Amino acid sequence: MSPRARRSYDQYCSAARALDAVGDRWTLLIVRELLAGPRRYTDLHADLPGVSTDVLASRLKDMERDGLTTRRRLPPPGAAYVYELTARGRGLLPVLEALAAWGAGELGERRPTDAVRAHWFALPLLRALREAGAGEGLVEVRLEEGDFHLYAGAAGDVGDGPGRSPGEGPVYGDGPAPGEPDARLVLDAVTCAALGRGETGLRDAVRDGSVEVTGDGTAAKALREG
Repeated sequence: MSPRARRSYDQYCSAARALDAVGDRWTLLIVRELLAGPRRYTDLHADLPGVSTDVLASRLKDMERDGLTTRRRLPPPGAAYVYELTARGRGLLPVLEALAAWGAGELGERRPTDAVRAHWFALPLLRALREAGAGEGLVEVRLEEGDFHLYAGAAGDVGDGPGRSPGEGPVYGDGPAPGEPDARLVLDAVTCAALGRGETGLRDAVRDGSVEVTGDGTAAKALREG
């Protein structure tokens, strides 16, 4: 079967060209998941509730064709294929951050039909950490929905923290931090949503007790000293 023909708006406009590549339903949410690092197809399907297997497979093929992702086989004993973002794909981080900020006002209260994953709060927290002047470092976040970690300072071409090459490595990930974090944050989803909507700043949330900060790293000290 021949590959699906590329759909285009056929407009000589950079925004239209961008939407030619990422305007299909689910594409940007796949990017959101892959910002956490290489993922297997089954992992992506599990964290994109509502997407069909056919649509997910089709989007991944399109993204690989358009230079947003690559697919590689893990060495034994894993021996599974994983998908990961290219530098071009990682360049969509500020786009997703802007969309998350723009859409924060639409969250309201969680609906009974709404799925949630802890790491979906990483995008607004990345911005909140940056606005709070937390600098760079590994931050562990604990929510009732689960734990995740992120690299404060990741933005633009994804300079993923001290000692990490720009444009390489995950921006955030599920579970506890892979090493001793520079800061640990404990908060709830309501506070995360308020931070995303700009109703409060991270330093203010630390001062009023909505966010608990522990750790001895630069990020923790910066937040406690605010």
